[in-house]
Amino acid sequence: MERNGQAFHNRVAIVTGAGQGIGLEICRSLAEQGASVVLNDVQKSLAEEAAGIIQREGGKCIPYAGDASDVDFIREMVAEAVKQFGKLDIAIANAGITLYGEFLDYKKEDLMKVLDLNVGGSFFLAQVAALQMRDQNSGGRILFMSSVTGHQAHKNLAAYGMSKAALEMLAKTLVLELAPYGITVNAIAPGATATERTLADKNYEETWSRITPIGKPATTKDIAHAALFLVSPGAGHITGQSLVIDGGWTSVSPSPY
Repeated sequence: MERNGQAFHNRVAIVTGAGQGIGLEICRSLAEQGASVVLNDVQKSLAEEAAGIIQREGGKCIPYAGDASDVDFIREMVAEAVKQFGKLDIAIANAGITLYGEFLDYKKEDLMKVLDLNVGGSFFLAQVAALQMRDQNSGGRILFMSSVTGHQAHKNLAAYGMSKAALEMLAKTLVLELAPYGITVNAIAPGATATERTLADKNYEETWSRITPIGKPATTKDIAHAALFLVSPGAGHITGQSLVIDGGWTSVSPSPY
């Protein structure tokens, strides 16, 4: 791992849903810049493999597999971060689920799955992390993972888009309760991003390159750069904000369909 600074030296972070894609890149970038990272994924094998990559690159990272929508698990994960590294400075609620479906046929169980993880898991990670940060009396950073689908309508993603818009309002609302403790709360809203999952669609890169003003979908590094800025010491006066990273797509919003 190439060291390009230690902006996160002596910082401890939790990132959920980080076995691959954007979450993994955020963990790698944090570790590269000196953070100690608790890497969560619901799949134990993915969590262990991802943490192993970071460890081999010289970063401090431990895997912690489990369901990021489960409040008891979240409490255990935060406790483990403190046990392993002595404190918690950064919590990034990256875990989420996308369940496509037409609104008129959408099932209650699918809606509950989306809300339970995307909204509930993020809400309670923020709550449990903020309690720990408050007790430490040293401030902290909380970051939610929204989406451009929380800004612009996207076919068959009513539930998902609603959940992502909710996270941006949550970030804004929590300013009132967490700013007195020196805790900032922000969100990032990625647009089309090339990951293992999205590139399984052989037309994905061509489609989004054509309809994105900047001419290509984001890389996971593009998203990680924005995430790291908002949880960095340099973003201490930024809270309650949402940052869209989409190559200009929401300015014009052509449909990929």
